[in-house]
Amino acid sequence: MAHKKLKLLYIARYLMEQTDEDHTVTVKDIIAHLESLGISAERKAVYDDLELLEFFGLDIVRTKDKTFNLHLGSRTFELPELKLLVDVVQASPFLTRKKSLQLIEKLETLTSRHQAASLRRQVYVMNRIKTANEQLYYHIDGINEAVNTGKKITFRYFDWGPEGERAYRRGGGRYLVNPVALCVDRFYYLVAYDRDRGYVHYRVDRISDLTISEEPRDPLPEGFDLAEYVKGIFDMYHGESVMVTVEAEERLLNVIMDRFGREAHIRRGEAGRVVFSAPVELSPTFLSWVLGFGRDMRILAPESAREAALALCREALSQYE
Repeated sequence: MAHKKLKLLYIARYLMEQTDEDHTVTVKDIIAHLESLGISAERKAVYDDLELLEFFGLDIVRTKDKTFNLHLGSRTFELPELKLLVDVVQASPFLTRKKSLQLIEKLETLTSRHQAASLRRQVYVMNRIKTANEQLYYHIDGINEAVNTGKKITFRYFDWGPEGERAYRRGGGRYLVNPVALCVDRFYYLVAYDRDRGYVHYRVDRISDLTISEEPRDPLPEGFDLAEYVKGIFDMYHGESVMVTVEAEERLLNVIMDRFGREAHIRRGEAGRVVFSAPVELSPTFLSWVLGFGRDMRILAPESAREAALALCREALSQYE
């Protein structure tokens, strides 16, 4: 009797798992499936169940061949959307390989088994660099909860050692911080407020043993703009905030727009070159980005940025002399 009451759910799951626009079933197939589960059903009863499922909201499509063929039409996620989500999961360096595969397996349940196979065939970029921190997935959730409830968080923070070991900062002591937001710049970062140092950030995949404190978060200064904070930081490395003016080959315009967007003030320069100005934090990461283009890009101003670039070049050159 219990199985009989579940008949509607079994029919719905059968349609979800076994049908799509290229794979249909008949009422006879549904009856056979129910019988394999120990549930007897008459044709008329199955038709009544299908009408109830349609009334509930399932998009059951009927096509006529030699008999009526049925398949589930629209779903919450269409196949191209699922492929896009799978690509995002695969490309995310802040997810471990194990967690990436788990998420992809869950995404596969949102379409038919036939279409799920096409998602599985896409799993081929798992050899790219991925985080090794299995806790990260839950730390993200904990940080979001702390931000939403206005609580401080505590954690341990580490660097990677030469043999792949964790070298904890502060001798393994715990940090107590005021979480402000999460942001993504290739990796997940926690942005936190410190009354002495202002706004600081931490790589979430290098956070360990995070817990939400019962202590309420300190009041935050008004006017903090996360977008402005992130915009001038290259790979989240701190440096002096300056407005730089840079000259580059015109063919690098796409690269400049990818990095700065419309915030870069661009004007045409001389002989096929452009000049742009943008606010950045003057860090080795930014300087290396400019120097990576060789003769195709150079800093014009301020002088402090030019001197910093020259010093970085000399320091790098000394390694090879």
